[in-house]
Amino acid sequence: MLLVTGVNGGLGALVLERLAGREGVVAGSRTPDRVPATAPAGTPAGTPARLVDFDRPRTLAEAFAGVRTLLLISAGAAEDDVVIARHGAAIEAAERADVQHVIYTSLSGDGDHLPYALAHRWTERRLRESATLRWTVLRNGLYAEFLGTIAAPGPEGVIGAPLGDGKLAAVARADLAEVAVNVALDPGAHAGRTYELVGERGLGGAEVAEALGAEYRPGRLADARTAAAASDALDVQVPMLVGTYSAIAHGFLAGPGGPGDLAALLGRAPRPALEVIAAGR
Repeated sequence: MLLVTGVNGGLGALVLERLAGREGVVAGSRTPDRVPATAPAGTPAGTPARLVDFDRPRTLAEAFAGVRTLLLISAGAAEDDVVIARHGAAIEAAERADVQHVIYTSLSGDGDHLPYALAHRWTERRLRESATLRWTVLRNGLYAEFLGTIAAPGPEGVIGAPLGDGKLAAVARADLAEVAVNVALDPGAHAGRTYELVGERGLGGAEVAEALGAEYRPGRLADARTAAAASDALDVQVPMLVGTYSAIAHGFLAGPGGPGDLAALLGRAPRPALEVIAAGR
């Protein structure tokens, strides 16, 4: 049995969509009653759903019963101690439930400069140290959809994101979902592997502006912090966003500049990030 966590999130929903109609797949969510019906037309029911709440570890024994492969989608934006507690609870429960293989969606290696990297690296280390689990780490790059959001033009058609001359090797979220499915359906072939899943071409504010017919006039990090703090963002998300802008602007997330693990695991060229951004406008 394959259990996918976080199926009501952006990445998890795309994964579940690609697994629709397959036997032996279970959807995990804090709100299992909201899991969409994903079975193909004409089938009697959607993918079975179970309550999976990392903040309530006692729920996990029942959730992981009979599971052989766990696709652990990282637990979202929160302080490090909260995310680590969530991931630790999930891994401990997987060990107790005799889960054989955990596939974890982590953060790309070039993201070590980002404020939210630590919890991902802790989780990777915890999996490596497990005495019973086989594991695979999918180090996902930042989404093309995310770049399209943080570098969206304002009302006057100006992109003021503080990206400087930096670039981001952004990845289509759908490509990362496809890779996760490919690995989850044949986990043994990927045991003990850590894959770097970043885009092949770095994109900056100027390229995004050209694709959207906008003008690029990069602002300052301080102004971005003020705007984020005045928005409906959580307090913890403000330094995360500003740190991401800074890492892009200063050249830490530009990517390898050529094919890598992403294309190999897809078996094709990745979706161009600019096309994803333009389509989502």
